[in-house]
Amino acid sequence: MKLSFLIFLTILALGCKQVEEPQLKESILFADVTIVDVVNGELREHQYVKIDSGKISSISSNIPEGIDFKTTIDGKGKYLLPGLAEMHAHIPSPPVSKESLEETLFLYLSNGITTIRGMLGHPSHLELKKLVSRGEVLSPRIYTSSPSLNGNTVRTPEEAISKVRQYQKDGYDFLKIHPGIQRPVFDALVETAREVEIPFAGHVPVDVGIHHALQSGYATIDHVDGFLEGLVPENKKVNPRDNGFFGYNFTPLADTSLIPALVEQARKNKVWIVPTQSLFERWFAPVSADRLLNEPEMVYMPVTTLSNWKIRKEQSTGQGTGFNEEQWDQFHSIRQQLIRALNEGGYGMLLGSDAPQLFNVPGFSIHHEIDGMEAAGMNNLDILQSGTINPAIFFGEEDSFGQIKEGLAADLLLLGENPLENLDALKQLKGVMVRGQWLDKKTIDKKLKVLASHVKDQ
Repeated sequence: MKLSFLIFLTILALGCKQVEEPQLKESILFADVTIVDVVNGELREHQYVKIDSGKISSISSNIPEGIDFKTTIDGKGKYLLPGLAEMHAHIPSPPVSKESLEETLFLYLSNGITTIRGMLGHPSHLELKKLVSRGEVLSPRIYTSSPSLNGNTVRTPEEAISKVRQYQKDGYDFLKIHPGIQRPVFDALVETAREVEIPFAGHVPVDVGIHHALQSGYATIDHVDGFLEGLVPENKKVNPRDNGFFGYNFTPLADTSLIPALVEQARKNKVWIVPTQSLFERWFAPVSADRLLNEPEMVYMPVTTLSNWKIRKEQSTGQGTGFNEEQWDQFHSIRQQLIRALNEGGYGMLLGSDAPQLFNVPGFSIHHEIDGMEAAGMNNLDILQSGTINPAIFFGEEDSFGQIKEGLAADLLLLGENPLENLDALKQLKGVMVRGQWLDKKTIDKKLKVLASHVKDQ
């Protein structure tokens, strides 16, 4: 009888195993979706992407078995893309309210931006970065620069050395270079930055010049700053301080045959480029402020901001400013040639629009930037890479984000169309996932409506 009882228990155990309940998980599944591989431009159809604890836990051509998913997202006929990075963003600083700060961060997310590189740092951004990393604030992943290093904040080599050491100690990701720094001060800054191992990026001060800047090893040069000035032959003997808006005044003197040499220097010295071309096709461009102010995304910006944008634009391109549309056409053409050449032969391109600057609403401005890169001759895959895998490579985080791969962060965009064929697909998001948190289009639209109403009441 004892033996019979043991056999009965064994059979019972086996039977229980066969009818075991499905494993309960907090997992999310993208079902039957097409993955866009941003490394090689290939499409992987009918994929099932499982998300667990903010990461991509599995990718399969079959439905995972034995799991009750918290959420299943229908991906049939849709495309899954890594989240975008805005590599020249601005994060509001005090005395901005907590509500306004979080609204700005949401504007980035609402347009598929899951990583931002803040280009004008503040001590509050260091704390914000920690809160975001812990999931306490809904926001893109944050990298932040130091406060501005410029001709007023670092006037001597000693000041530069002291501030570089302090900013590295404080925990900023990199140093932000602005105009006005004198050459000896810049050299002290660079030497110290190398010593304490903190990158530097941003503008090219006039006294430094593009050639010395490239040789000094910027992490990024933003706005294609200094490059047009570098196309002016030495025999023209210009005063560098007469360059105007990013070299605009030197446009008639520029020799485009010198572009390859500058591109080679950028490649050799491993300097990435963030074009921010949208600034030069919106703010400093022959388009009226009123036309830009009528764009739909302007409802997300306070009236005082829009008024200031209009004033500053008229001060830059209005009557009496010396702005000439014919010269701008040439200036614009040279910038496009530089962007195209730097993309094809330089070290690498990064997507960045400089938001919120004049008429560049956070998140929405990235689409204007993409249009500008496309008009300059970059193909769709190159542009997608500039906002996905390239930023991951730039930060040394290829094992963390930037592509759709098992083990990487679940920063994802669901699109209704193939972005490799039409980049406008990025404007029609079906949803955004940021480190595993899913925001569908309905949720995004509802939040944007509330945000616009709040701004209107200010």
